Amino acid sequence: MSLFEGNHQAPLAKRMVPKNFDEYEGQEHLVGINKPVRTMVARKIVQSMVFYGPPASGKTGLAQLIARDLEAEFISVNALNLNSDDIRKIHSKAQYNQDTGKKTVLFIDEIHRMTRPKQDVFLESLESGLIILIGATTENPYFSLQPALRSRILIFEFFPLSKEHLKNILYRAFEQDSFLKELDIKLDKDGEEFLIQASSDPRNMLTVLETAVLSQGVGSLAITKSDIETILQKTDTVYDNESAHYDTISAFIKSIRGSDPNAALYYLAVMIESGEDPRFIFRRLLISAVEDVGLAAPDAISVVQSCAEAFERVGFPEGTLLLSHATLFLAGLPKSNSVLSIFEAQNFVKQGNILAIPKHLQDAHYQGAKDLGRGLDYLYPHDYPEHFVKQEYLSQEVSFYKAKSSGFEKKVKERLERLWGKDFSS
Repeated sequence: MSLFEGNHQAPLAKRMVPKNFDEYEGQEHLVGINKPVRTMVARKIVQSMVFYGPPASGKTGLAQLIARDLEAEFISVNALNLNSDDIRKIHSKAQYNQDTGKKTVLFIDEIHRMTRPKQDVFLESLESGLIILIGATTENPYFSLQPALRSRILIFEFFPLSKEHLKNILYRAFEQDSFLKELDIKLDKDGEEFLIQASSDPRNMLTVLETAVLSQGVGSLAITKSDIETILQKTDTVYDNESAHYDTISAFIKSIRGSDPNAALYYLAVMIESGEDPRFIFRRLLISAVEDVGLAAPDAISVVQSCAEAFERVGFPEGTLLLSHATLFLAGLPKSNSVLSIFEAQNFVKQGNILAIPKHLQDAHYQGAKDLGRGLDYLYPHDYPEHFVKQEYLSQEVSFYKAKSSGFEKKVKERLERLWGKDFSS
């Protein structure tokens, strides 16, 4: 029999959609015993909700399970293709179902693409319970959904499946799928480990496995790591939406701030392998150099700027070393965020605290200025030892700058405290 014959026309990933909660992998915070979604389904009181998370993390599968357990009609649409006629038909069907004692679960994939007017159309039916809406999105719904809709739904975040989850799904495929069971398939240990490790999600894993199976001859099938590598070729970094873009750069900068070079290099690698614009990475590194390192190592911004300029001359692949250099340099340096003191000063001004400039600091370069008392009695610091002399620079004492005791700034702090005779750390 040819491997392309038989009753396996649907992709393996589709055939392995879980049939009950026991087969469902991942999202234990939602479907575990006494967890919110599992509890709602068990009590047959299900609220409208949006599932927010990465692709192939189980959003569609869970929506189907909910509809199945509620014995509800499951209507699946994509927000991008949803038109006014579709919406009218959905409401008409939902009304018919309600009249006959049946619930309607409307699953809207990519709900972040639904326009605001279309979101408005569903508000009344959600509030009345005519429709149980379950949306799925890879984008942050707090940005993409209007407040009126958000107030009528629950938002649940989904997380990527663990390697253990993937292993369980792989084993279940071999145990339950009729097509795989009728073949004498041997997936060696190295191949199994590589397939699980290199797969970004269960859909990807099962698709690669099925492709490897279908590419073999008839009879006993031996799938090896080499077979998987030939098909997979490149690891999917799951960097395919705006949220992932900002989450990764956020984790990257926070790892630098936390002085963890290994974590910083990992996130840098994810961005490089995902095709992130290196200029964007360097912009964030420049910000980190001044915001997170600051006066603790004031030359940091010059080093990062030099790396950014050198990258413009060499590009990839050699430019990877410049990104790595700047990243490791910042991660290993002492840290200070004292530059953020400017925001405290700005808030002081915004609140209406406009202080009079002392007369001796006022401009005295124009004729008659000194007759008005401007610039008189100003003490020129360079005429004094250490180029410093105590004098009043503000008409009211304020304290914005909080000096840190790390790196070079420790010397700055010690000098200021010695000259002014006061504490600059609080």
